[in-house]
Amino acid sequence: WLKEVSLARVSAAPSLPRALCRAAEAKAKMTGAGNHVIPNVHFRKVNGMMHGRMNRVMMRTWFDQAARKKRRSQNRKAKAARLAPRPAAGLLRPVVHPPTQRYNMKLRLGKGFTLEELKEAKIPAKLAPTIGIAVDHRRRNRCTESLQANVNRLKLYKSKLLIFPKKSGKKGVKKGDTPKSELQNVAQNTLKEIIPVERPALRVKARAITSEEKEASAYKKMKKARTDKKYEGAKRKKAEGQKDDK
Repeated sequence: WLKEVSLARVSAAPSLPRALCRAAEAKAKMTGAGNHVIPNVHFRKVNGMMHGRMNRVMMRTWFDQAARKKRRSQNRKAKAARLAPRPAAGLLRPVVHPPTQRYNMKLRLGKGFTLEELKEAKIPAKLAPTIGIAVDHRRRNRCTESLQANVNRLKLYKSKLLIFPKKSGKKGVKKGDTPKSELQNVAQNTLKEIIPVERPALRVKARAITSEEKEASAYKKMKKARTDKKYEGAKRKKAEGQKDDK
């Protein structure tokens, strides 16, 4: 109410110019209804904090981009030379589907092969890390497709594997080591994935729907599978009971 009284006095005073009265009214409108603080905002955080000649205090520069690129390249070469003749990428890793609906249609490298995959490929779990194969005892195989894909990956790696003896001389050669004649001028594997991942084409061309696809019902298949799973124990128990009766 103080503001209203003061405005009334200003507008009533004959000696003050009309421009001052309008300014006072505009200030009152800015704050809205009620007795508020007159706004005095000053946007100073503009254009990189407005400091100096070019107004770029908070802007991040990237002048060392070329030098960093060169350094990364040198580090990769030094690592490859240190690991030679072993693959520059390190251990062989499996092909897995990432989690969640957003990414599960893609393929990427996982942490390690499961014990089941190693068993199918006939590679002992304790031997695998010694010949450059990563092992992950936590991961499980949820489908036969992924299991078979990784087993094939292991078999391909095993077929191309060359094992150097730990020590020189005849005494250093152990069972399973590659003959000396095959170890001449062996090129180092410098690929990122050691064995490239075969990624399927995501684009599917349009085609006519077949009569078999029209007749098939995914819902009925899933329903039958759930029902079979539910009554499997009861059916088995009933069959065993019938055998005992006979």
